[in-house]
Amino acid sequence: MNTLIRTTVTAAALAVVTSACTASTGGDQAPPPVRTSLGAVRLVAYDGCDDLLKGLRERSAANVGPYGFNGDARPMMVGQDSVRADAKARVDTQSPEHSATNVHEAGVDEPDLVKTDGDRLISVTDGTLRVIDTATRKITASLRLTEHDGIPGAPADLLVSGDRALVLMRGGDIMDKRIAGRPAGDTRYVLVDLAGEPKVLGTIRPQGSYVDARLVGSTVRLVTRTRPDITFPEPRPDAREADMIAANRAAIARAPAEAWLPTIEITDASGETTTRRVPCERVSHPAGYTGTSMLTVHTIDLAQGITAAGTDPITLAADGDIVYGTGQSLYVAGNPRWWSPIVRIDPPPRPSPRPSAVAPAEEPTVTDPPVETAATASTPAEPAPVETAPADTPTPEPTPTQPPEETEVHRFDITRPGAPVYVASGKVPGRLLNQYALSEHDGHLRLATTLNQAGGRDSSNAVYVLKADTMEKVGEVGGLGEGERIYSVRFIGPVGYCVTFRNMDPLYTLDLRDPAHPRVTGELKITGYSAYLHPAADGRLIGIGQEASEKGRTLGTQVSLFDVSDPAAPRRLSRFFQRDSGSGAEWDPHAFLYWPKTGLAVVPLAQPDRTGALVLRIGDKEIRRLGMIEHPTRRGEYPYQPGIRRSLVIGDSIWTVSYEGVQVNDMETLDSQAWIPLR
Repeated sequence: MNTLIRTTVTAAALAVVTSACTASTGGDQAPPPVRTSLGAVRLVAYDGCDDLLKGLRERSAANVGPYGFNGDARPMMVGQDSVRADAKARVDTQSPEHSATNVHEAGVDEPDLVKTDGDRLISVTDGTLRVIDTATRKITASLRLTEHDGIPGAPADLLVSGDRALVLMRGGDIMDKRIAGRPAGDTRYVLVDLAGEPKVLGTIRPQGSYVDARLVGSTVRLVTRTRPDITFPEPRPDAREADMIAANRAAIARAPAEAWLPTIEITDASGETTTRRVPCERVSHPAGYTGTSMLTVHTIDLAQGITAAGTDPITLAADGDIVYGTGQSLYVAGNPRWWSPIVRIDPPPRPSPRPSAVAPAEEPTVTDPPVETAATASTPAEPAPVETAPADTPTPEPTPTQPPEETEVHRFDITRPGAPVYVASGKVPGRLLNQYALSEHDGHLRLATTLNQAGGRDSSNAVYVLKADTMEKVGEVGGLGEGERIYSVRFIGPVGYCVTFRNMDPLYTLDLRDPAHPRVTGELKITGYSAYLHPAADGRLIGIGQEASEKGRTLGTQVSLFDVSDPAAPRRLSRFFQRDSGSGAEWDPHAFLYWPKTGLAVVPLAQPDRTGALVLRIGDKEIRRLGMIEHPTRRGEYPYQPGIRRSLVIGDSIWTVSYEGVQVNDMETLDSQAWIPLR
């Protein structure tokens, strides 16, 4: 969402929502939720390095497989944001009105590939930071952040506070050989001074991979994940798995504590480098943990810069891949035993565009669909029969088993300067889709999860409510889309919205006013699904996703406008549908722009023969197509049209960003006003 919209509905809208929450949904009653006992999860500090080494060796040995630690390759779960309030230190009342990164919580900024304060547009492409003056529409400064020419498409994100930018480089420079032994593609966080000619103020190289970050005021909290630095013996071609596991356990037994303790390398503005290791006393662990992953939270105040004193890191012997933050709390969630060779969760299906040789795609349509479509729940597939080994088959040495379907969540207090303070942890059955499946409200944390059973052939969905101070469960509601899985979630104050999908798309509305007794109040069944939900005007909800056949085959991008003013009877007011197309906003909410002042919405759109940004006007009752913005085709031996990745409003213009450049279009006519190449 952009700067002007909030992730809470207005008081008037909430009054309408809550007044209708007592109405019955009608139809068949949902089955009662399965009550699940949640285990207590607490973080415990190690007594010292000896205690740390003993515990980590024991847990790691119990969870190692024949080929080492599984889980380095995880299924992609995307989806990730709402609108941030203006928290930048630099305030200029003369700056043009502008949008900002579409984030989850107001006042909590999220890393993205482009940032603006109205006067400047700042981007990072191929390892080079560029500053564009929005008045002249020209690049006024650039700074190469890699030793050699950057890697085309190398991933990097930005966080900006005033005249300080933190560049989060997740790919590194494969040509950077200055540090012996450093693997190619390492993670780097580079602090840049934007006042005047941009210059590097310092660089942080944490061990491990970047997970996510959040910015509140001028303080950034960065989460990285590391695996134990243990070299396992190369297995012989004829080696039995039991022997391979035994050899790996022997390697673990020889590993020192330093194999688990993350390191961080800090280079200040003068070029002096300091290497530090997280001390044993700053490492904690839950009662149950695997020892195969460490999470470290770094704290950086952009206003103070990077110093040799470090980033005040704290480390957990835990795993996590989802970060959610508010102005007071930082949450890190994940399955502590997520091993991808055993457990796999697929992302939402992408459309399969027809080859260009067939008839051209139909023109986009805007329809006024029926309020509800009757549909029966799809029948889960029966589990495959389990094959049993013959009676004379020798019993192999026990190997790691399928991890439990559960999510562990750790909460930290970030209201004070310096390192976050651990508060509590909780655990719920099932897995989270993305950060939007988490929401803190009125002292409680709400979580929506999908629980897979029978080898992934069956699933159930539920929403759990935990007390934020203790992370103890106080309520839950299940029965959401039995046999389906969650495709999108949005919590808005005391109301929740959840979309599940297999063949049909039930949009559920939930009453969360009573944390101990959350309940489903309404359900709308339509074909297709919404992969991202965005609050619009009072009592309205925007859905970005795919239309689908009654058998669940995706057909193309659809943008829906829902009326959710009556939670007992949600209905779809209008729909835009583009056959044989897909949108990056389905799995990356940063790609979606909604400008509430005029109802303007911009959605990236890819079709078999063209790509660009779809511009819509979303009113109170209808969606209207305004046109498409396309970037110039890149000429050469292999010409192609660059895909638009981000859209922003600055003044009276729409700014769109691709890998190739930045284009400026008039907001009303969509006429091109400027093209600023980035390559």
